[in-house]
Amino acid sequence: MSTTTAPTSTESHLTQAEVEELAHPKRSPKYLIGTIGSYVGMAFIVLYCIIPFYWMVVSSFRDPSEGRSTEFIPSPASIENFKAVFSAQNNFGRSLINSLIVALTTTILTLLFGIIAAYALARLRFNGKGLVLWLIMACSMFPLIILIPPLLKMFSSTAPFTWFPYWVNTYQAVILPSLSFGLPLAVWNLTAFFKQLPNELEQAAMVDGCTPGVAFRKVILPLAAPGVFTTAIIVFIGAWNEFLVALTFLQDKNMQTATVAISKFTGATGFDVPYGTIMAAGVLVTVPLLIAVLLFQRRIVAGLTAGGVK
Repeated sequence: MSTTTAPTSTESHLTQAEVEELAHPKRSPKYLIGTIGSYVGMAFIVLYCIIPFYWMVVSSFRDPSEGRSTEFIPSPASIENFKAVFSAQNNFGRSLINSLIVALTTTILTLLFGIIAAYALARLRFNGKGLVLWLIMACSMFPLIILIPPLLKMFSSTAPFTWFPYWVNTYQAVILPSLSFGLPLAVWNLTAFFKQLPNELEQAAMVDGCTPGVAFRKVILPLAAPGVFTTAIIVFIGAWNEFLVALTFLQDKNMQTATVAISKFTGATGFDVPYGTIMAAGVLVTVPLLIAVLLFQRRIVAGLTAGGVK
């Protein structure tokens, strides 16, 4: 008994011209215009973000005598502005420590309370859960300026808050208002992140003998690390750059944060504006945050997008 097999010819029925056309498709004018427009738009955004920072760096390296020079490259370059930043009258070193204490404490407390609240909203079933989440977000919608007067009366122990302890010129006077804006962000971001983690993870851990707390700490929390890390970076940057609350409640020079200290820099006469010194202080405050974001940008992007993937 004989069997026949179909020929397995792999010869192409396309002509050489058709192959060339498929390899190099013609682009329509609309496609080319769109591509060029996209590159021009991206270049504009990049320049819009980089030029102010570049100008700040260049101005910080100018000689103090140049003042408000408009040269794009300092000639000659000088580090006198950086020396002036840490002069005794500016007390900038102490201000940096104050900013670090406030930002770190705010970040740690925000994550501590935010993780617990977000996990409860993501896992527990109760009526009005969506309303609670929206109310938490609504707390961050109030303009900061309208909260300053009542907080000032409360923290200064004036009527009708005579029972409240005197908190002016204390770290908690800045940390507590910062929590009111950092917590809604943390809860909203982490709730979306916890929701995309399957419930079977905790159930499998509890089958193996873990308590709910151990399952959360050893299984869920490590998986939620990108979201937690992203939230920590955003909250830290917000607390580090905070100005209005610190300006209002930290009146003692030894308690002022870096942003407040920069706003009070004075020149040699006490009345002129030391632009170079201010720019140098801005570089010192901005560069560490910029380096941190560049080093951990993949984790930040992963944390921001993971909560939106189901």
